[in-house]
Amino acid sequence: MGFNIGLSGLRAATSDLNVTGNNIANAGTAGFKQSRAEFADVYAASVLGSGSNPQGSGVLLGDVSQLFNQGNINYTQNALDLAINGNGFFQTSNNGEVSYTRAGYFGTDRDGFLVNNFGYKLQGYAVDANNNLQNGVISDLQIETASQEPRATENIDQTFNLNSTNTVPTTVPFDPTDPTTYNSSTSTNIYDTQGNSHVFTQYFVKTGPNTWNMNVLIDGRNPATPETNLPGPVPNPAATTPFTAALTFSTSGQLLTTVSPDFTVNADGTIDLTNWVPAAPDSSVPPVWSANGADASVTGINIDLRQSTQFASSFAVNSVSQDGYTTGQLAGLEIDDTGVIFARYTNGQSNVQGQVILANFANVQGLTPVGKTAWVQSFASGEPVVGTPRSGTLGALQSGALEDSNVELSDQLVNLIVAQRNYQANAKTIETESAVTQTIINLR
Repeated sequence: MGFNIGLSGLRAATSDLNVTGNNIANAGTAGFKQSRAEFADVYAASVLGSGSNPQGSGVLLGDVSQLFNQGNINYTQNALDLAINGNGFFQTSNNGEVSYTRAGYFGTDRDGFLVNNFGYKLQGYAVDANNNLQNGVISDLQIETASQEPRATENIDQTFNLNSTNTVPTTVPFDPTDPTTYNSSTSTNIYDTQGNSHVFTQYFVKTGPNTWNMNVLIDGRNPATPETNLPGPVPNPAATTPFTAALTFSTSGQLLTTVSPDFTVNADGTIDLTNWVPAAPDSSVPPVWSANGADASVTGINIDLRQSTQFASSFAVNSVSQDGYTTGQLAGLEIDDTGVIFARYTNGQSNVQGQVILANFANVQGLTPVGKTAWVQSFASGEPVVGTPRSGTLGALQSGALEDSNVELSDQLVNLIVAQRNYQANAKTIETESAVTQTIINLR
């Protein structure tokens, strides 16, 4: 019996050494979770049960469990490196075979899919054609690397204050090159269907108490008259004739009505520019302007001035926004702590490209390790609970970082010494049993 006890001890010590050695070998493996050898004693039992003080029969390896405590977060400055701070696993797919990992080495393949360093595709919520997240529909995450198409301006929202103490200009008629013919002006860029930028300029001319004219030129020209300075003895006088809208303010300084022969005045108080023809100059001197081949938005440009005021303070544009933009190249990616992937473009725009999901299990110890710092679901682990980072008990994502191995080398080196001593002690047990047996054999 003594030989078997010592042999079981050798096996246990060998297993302990193997587990400890594996931990040490993976001390630098991102996302690795250290293992622990768990042993149990063995007692022989008879048919009628064991005695009150049974003699032990050795030791056996009860289990090798993994410890899923958090590893340190190490910042890498690579935007697609991801670390989980808290509970959860990344879900990856290898041609439909799902696995789970804490190692956040991610990049893009030639088709724009987010993949780890083994080519497994990261799973998450994709977006539709309008860049809206498809929550609940898990698929391979893909980054759209193509150029962003331009968008023609459809809406201009503007809030300004006109100085009520201004006087009516005495110099007439209106001339955009003569500041004495108007009180104030402001400009913003708008875009046609090909992404060409145009300067939308408003000139405000006071016409009386609480009344103003807003004169509008695009690229310094009449919005609906693209062809000017054509060959011939007489220039086109309509080229610089502005579109005009009459603004009336209340005695308390609020915009009341807008009347215009050039804009369409809507029932809600906004106005529409529906007959703009985008134009561009040629290289001649003086330049000849003509239609540039692009169009304005098919719905026209809706201009919202309803929050504008006329108070006794300096002219100021409090806010202005328009929804058009030119074409853009992908400039970079950002992933926030909830897993939402933003793509930034050279035109200043950003689009949502998807959202990373995390999975957690009722019993993470029940997961089956399959190598490559990955685990797969088992009966013992239970079904995965899938959600977005920071939802429920799931952890937060840290972009540009990796989770280090949770192996503490000093602890493992001490364990190595202990396992080595255990092995030597059990070998001594066998050696002693051998000596005792040899003594009995030598009896005469």
